[in-house]
Formats: sequence, C-alpha cells, structure tokens
Amino acid sequence: MVLSLLLLDPSAVIEVSQRNIPAPRVLTPDGDRLGYAPVPRPFTGARQLTGVLVGRDSVTGQDIMCGGTVIGSRSRSLVLTAAHCLYHQGRLLGRLTFLPGYDRGRARHGVWPVVRSWVPARWRNQPYSTELLPYDVGLAGVVRRGRPLEAVTGRGLTAMPTTRGTALRGLELLGYPAGKGYPRLRLHRCLGDTTEGVSEGPGLMVTRNCHAAAGGSGGPALYGGAVAGVVSSSSPLSDTKGYTVLTRLGGRPFERMLAKADRAMRAERKD
Repeated sequence: MVLSLLLLDPSAVIEVSQRNIPAPRVLTPDGDRLGYAPVPRPFTGARQLTGVLVGRDSVTGQDIMCGGTVIGSRSRSLVLTAAHCLYHQGRLLGRLTFLPGYDRGRARHGVWPVVRSWVPARWRNQPYSTELLPYDVGLAGVVRRGRPLEAVTGRGLTAMPTTRGTALRGLELLGYPAGKGYPRLRLHRCLGDTTEGVSEGPGLMVTRNCHAAAGGSGGPALYGGAVAGVVSSSSPLSDTKGYTVLTRLGGRPFERMLAKADRAMRAERKD
C-alpha cells in the first residue's frame, strides 16, 4: 500500500476546522473545505437513489451511519455500500436500515429494513488491514411490505467495472458528511479526478479533490450515469492535502457477489 490511509469510522463525528483540500484542487462549484457542496433539491437520477444506511453495533452500543445507493438487479432490492458499513470492526451490525432519498430528517422513499447482507469473504474472515481496502464493498438486501425497492426509488444504478490503473476524470461522489459544518444530515456532492492508489490486486481509486469525513463511507462514486465505486477511506483529517480512497466495482469477485445477492433476494421475495 503506497498511501497512509484511515478507515472512516461510521460511528464517529469529526470536528474539522482547517481547509483540508487546497483551494485550487476543489473542483465542485461552491465546494467547502473538504471539496463538498450541498445537492440542490429536488433530487433526480442517481441522487434520489442515494440515502442513509443506519445500524447498531450490539457490542459497543454505538449507532452507525453510512451512505448507500440502489444498485440495479433482477430482484430490484439491493443497496450498494462499503463493507465496513455492514461489518463494523469485524462484527455484523444489527438493526440495519436503509433510508433512500434521505434529506434533513425526512425519509422521502420510506424506511427499508435490511434482511440480508454480503461482503467479500476475505473482509469478513480476516483481521482488518489496509491490504483489504480493495475489497471494502458490500451489498444489503432490503424488503418492505412485499414491494421491491426499485418500485419506489426507480431503476437502480448500473455497476461500471474498472481495472487497476484506470483513471477517471469528473467522478461525482455522493454522501452525508457529519461533524462541524454539517449540522443536519443533508446530501452532498464532490467532483474529483482519480489516480491509482496501489500497485497490486484489483487496485483502488484515489481522488485528491475530495476529503471524505465520517458519514461519507459507502456513498457512491458516479461516472457517466453508472456507479464505479464506493467511498472507503481517507487520509487523516489533519492532513492539509487530504484525499479520499474509493473501492472499485471491477473484477469477478464483485460480479459473483452481486449475482449471489440477487439470487438470494429473488428467493426472499418469493417466500
């Protein structure tokens, strides 16, 4: 691993006082010190598919919050997020619930309990290390009153696979940053260009135009109407040249996980 990384703690509330992204690197119109700006309402397209994923660590009693987005599937009932938003510090979280289209206290598309979740086997079975960050992606299956999620939110996003070394310009990150300067849970966006972050495995995308804070984990990285990755981690918030790390959706491991989750949720809806 060539970067000094910090896994974003979905239970943390971070106070940020300094400008973390140098002003010339902020690509988002009206972007703040982290490169983010509020998403104007009404939400459309991928923005209405994005929401808040909440849960609880039964051991510590901590409530957690991440981002997530609806990903297209035949079951029409799957949410894409980061693996560490489902397995927090190696433990499967309880009371997981997805609130699509969440905006300042209002769940515009209802409250959707998570009934199943999937993360890569190595994330679930191995102690956390930075070498696992290329696998920090997870899926949650949701059910509400027998209806599929996409019947309410609209069609889910298509996964855009990329291989190690692929650079993308004009990626849009969506999420719900928490802490100083973000007094209410409101959807924010950040525009960024990416470079490669590691020299082996499936790779990681890194943007130095956005600096994700707690609450941003699991949010989608959008490109050309598809989702290319999820927000995984960042440099420490004391870093005055901060950056964000994105887990790619490329490779057969993610494809297999998506197919497995889709089959399971189709069976769940038939029961």
